[in-house]
Amino acid sequence: MISAYETISASSAQMKLANGVKYFALSVLLLCLILPPQLKAETTPKFKRIPIQFIAALGDPEATSGVGAEHWGLWNNDPGPRGVWLRLFPILRAAGGYAPAGWQFDEKDWWLDENGLIMEKPTFPMPAGRYIVTGDREVTTMLTVHPKDSEGVQRWELAAGAQLFDVTHLPCRSARYTPASSSSSCSPASADKSLFRVAPGTAMPAVEGCSKQDYAVLFIIGVEVKE
Repeated sequence: MISAYETISASSAQMKLANGVKYFALSVLLLCLILPPQLKAETTPKFKRIPIQFIAALGDPEATSGVGAEHWGLWNNDPGPRGVWLRLFPILRAAGGYAPAGWQFDEKDWWLDENGLIMEKPTFPMPAGRYIVTGDREVTTMLTVHPKDSEGVQRWELAAGAQLFDVTHLPCRSARYTPASSSSSCSPASADKSLFRVAPGTAMPAVEGCSKQDYAVLFIIGVEVKE
């Protein structure tokens, strides 16, 4: 049964490796130059390069900071190559919801990407910390995700006046689908496969019986090294 599944290979266009990785050392150097003086006075953070990780983020695209990072998710691995095509959902369902990559489909909370791949859920919430992020375009900068406060709220902020849109990878689209009501049937079987692939920067398709939440995708290319 597993051989009947199809996935996108790691060398495909699905969530490409950021070009900024090639220039990681330069990015960190530039970051040190643009950090606000008060942060420099406290400490200059040190970062190490890591394999690409992926943030599912919510927020105003024009915001440079905000709250709600407790609702952000993290994929430690590229979920695209680990996904299952919509047209193969009957096989996934017959397998008890277990994908070849080992993750399990949740009929009450499932994700799609721009290609029409059912993806595993990211890990929630986004861990607090400092990260080097990019949208694989012009901007590479530092993202700070603060620990939860007494109300369980996590603040986030980008350095150097960067906006959330600046570090969003536009070709990558992701959306979360949950039942619209307690009596609704929300299933990938109801998704219109002809609407994929979704164009960069546009909204993901609605699915009958489902509530949909679109997420921006950010690339993490470095994490802070704490001494």
